[in-house]
Amino acid sequence: MSEFKAAKWPRKLRSTEWFGGTSRDHIYHRSWMKNQGLPADLFDGRPVIGICNTWSQLTPCNAHLRDLAERVAHGIYEAGGLPLEFPVFSTGESSLRPTAMMYRNLAAMDVEEALRANPLDGVVLLAGCDKTTPALLMGASSVDIPAIVVSGGPMLNGWFRGERVGSGTALWQMSEDIKAGKMTTDDFLEAEQAMSRSSGGCNTMGTASTMASMAEALGMALSGNAAIPAVDSRRRVMAHLTGRRIVQMVKDDLKPSDIMTRQAFENAIRVNGAIGGSTNAVIHLLAIAGRLNVDLTLDDWDRLGREIPTIVNLMPSGKYLMEEFFYAGGLPVVIKALGEGGKLHKDTLTVSGDSIWEEVKDVRCWNDDVIRPVDQALTANGGIVVLRGNLAPGGAVLKPSAATAELLQHRGRAVVFENIDDYKARINDENLDVDETCILVMKNCGPKGYPGMAEVGNMGLPPKILRQGITDMVRISDARMSGTAYGTVVLHTTPEAAAGGPLAIVQNGDMIELDVENRRLHLDIPEVEFSQRMAAWTSTVAVPPSGYARLFFEHVQGADTGADFDFLKGCRGAAVPKDSH
Repeated sequence: MSEFKAAKWPRKLRSTEWFGGTSRDHIYHRSWMKNQGLPADLFDGRPVIGICNTWSQLTPCNAHLRDLAERVAHGIYEAGGLPLEFPVFSTGESSLRPTAMMYRNLAAMDVEEALRANPLDGVVLLAGCDKTTPALLMGASSVDIPAIVVSGGPMLNGWFRGERVGSGTALWQMSEDIKAGKMTTDDFLEAEQAMSRSSGGCNTMGTASTMASMAEALGMALSGNAAIPAVDSRRRVMAHLTGRRIVQMVKDDLKPSDIMTRQAFENAIRVNGAIGGSTNAVIHLLAIAGRLNVDLTLDDWDRLGREIPTIVNLMPSGKYLMEEFFYAGGLPVVIKALGEGGKLHKDTLTVSGDSIWEEVKDVRCWNDDVIRPVDQALTANGGIVVLRGNLAPGGAVLKPSAATAELLQHRGRAVVFENIDDYKARINDENLDVDETCILVMKNCGPKGYPGMAEVGNMGLPPKILRQGITDMVRISDARMSGTAYGTVVLHTTPEAAAGGPLAIVQNGDMIELDVENRRLHLDIPEVEFSQRMAAWTSTVAVPPSGYARLFFEHVQGADTGADFDFLKGCRGAAVPKDSH
C-alpha cells in the first residue's frame, strides 16, 4: 500500500487512533502488526475486533476455546472486520487455590485494561468456567465498547452404571456415600472416569451453566447460546455467527450499557429462579451491575424471585443435565414461559438488535419433563431467598429449590467451626457433639476470611449423622457453595466474620432460628450478651503481607454488593490512552 486510505464508516472508530493515518506513529503501529502476515488492506479503516480468550489448559472448562476462537474469527472476517485474539487471566475453579473467586476481580482488571489500552472497536468475550463469564462482563462493562459473549458450553452427560453423573453434584453425593458406608473407594474411582467425558463446563445447572444463562438472559449473548454442548457442532456455528454479529454491533455502536439495563437485570434474576440457578449468580450480577452504575441490591433478588417457579428439572435441583436441557429447547423456552406469565420485560434489547421477546416468542418446548409447565414446577417459589436478622444484618442467601422443605423453618443448636481448618479437623470425629437437629456454623470463609470466599459452604455432614440415613442439615456460613451443590445451606452471611459480622460471635450451644418464609435468621441470645460479645470481638484472620492477596484483602467489598474491589465500581469508559511514541 503506497498511501493509507481509510474506508468509509458510519462513525470514527477507536482503532483509527492507532492505524488511521500516515504519521510516524500510525505507521509504527501498522508496520509491527504486519509482521504477522496481515495484508495492508486489513488496515483500511475496517473495525478491529478483539477476541478475548480465557483459554487455558489449567482451566479444564475452557481448554477447547482455541477452536471456538478460530470460528469467531471466521465470522469477523466474513463481516468485514479484522479479528485479533488475545489472552487474559483464566480462572478455573477446579484447580485454582485458594479459590477462583479470589481471582475473578484480577481477571476483570486484566480484561478492562486490555480493552482500553489496545486498538479495539469491539470484543467477543470467550468464557467457560464460572468466574470467567462475570469477569469478562465486568471488565467489558467498565470500558463499554461493543461486546458479546460466546460460552464454551457444557460437557455431555456423564453416565455411571446406568445413572446420570452430574458434574460436582455426583461428587458431593458420592463423597457423602463413602462416609456413610454406602459406597466403596473402588466404586468411587470407577465413577470418576465417567464424570468428565467431553470438553466443556459443568453439565449440571452449576455456576458455569448458570452464568452462561445469565449472559443470555441479560441480552449479552445470541439467543440459544447457554445450553449448546461444547462438542456439538452447533456450538461452533454459534461462535461463527457471533463473529459476524459483533461487526454490525460496532457499526451500530451497540454497547453493554445499552443492553444491560435495570430491566435486563430484573429479567436475569427471574430467569435464575426459573432455572434453579446458582447462588453465585447473586454475587456476580451485583458486581456486573456495579460496573454499569445500575442500582441493583440483594433485596431485588428476594423481591423479584419470590413468585418465580423453578421449571427446569436439572441437577442439583432436579434429575436431568444440560444436554437434555438443550434438546428440550434450552433457555429460550424458559424465557418465553416467563414472558407468557407476565414475568419478563419483553422490550429489553439484546446483542442481536432485537428485543428479548422477539428472540423467543416462537420457540417450542420439546420435553416438558425437562422444562416443565408452570403448573408442574419443581418449586412453586424458586429464586434466591435473602435472609436478614441479627445474625445477618447485611443479608444472607439460600436456594429453596436445592433445600429440604422440612428444614426451611428450623431451630437448632449451633455446632461451630472457627474456620475451614477447624471444620476439616473435627467434622469426622465420632465424639463431635452433634445430632441431626443441630445447625452447622462455619466462620471466617468470606471474601476477607478465606481469603477469596471459597465454595465450602455446603459442609459435608458428620459421618455418624450420615450413617443414620440423614442427608441434610441446616448449615450457615459466610462462604459460597458450588452451583452444583445442594442442601439447606445459608450462604454469604454479611458482614462476614473476618470483618466483625455477628457470625463471628456465635458459640457452640447457641440456639439459632431459621425461618425462610419470613426471611429471618436469628441468633437467640439476650441482647445484652449479644452486645457484649460484639464489643469483645477481635479478628483472628491474618492480613496477607504483600502481593495480590494483600490488595484483595484491603479492597474487596462484601458479598452483599458483589465482592468487587472498591476502586473498580463504575464505568471508566473507552477513552483512548495517549500514544507514547
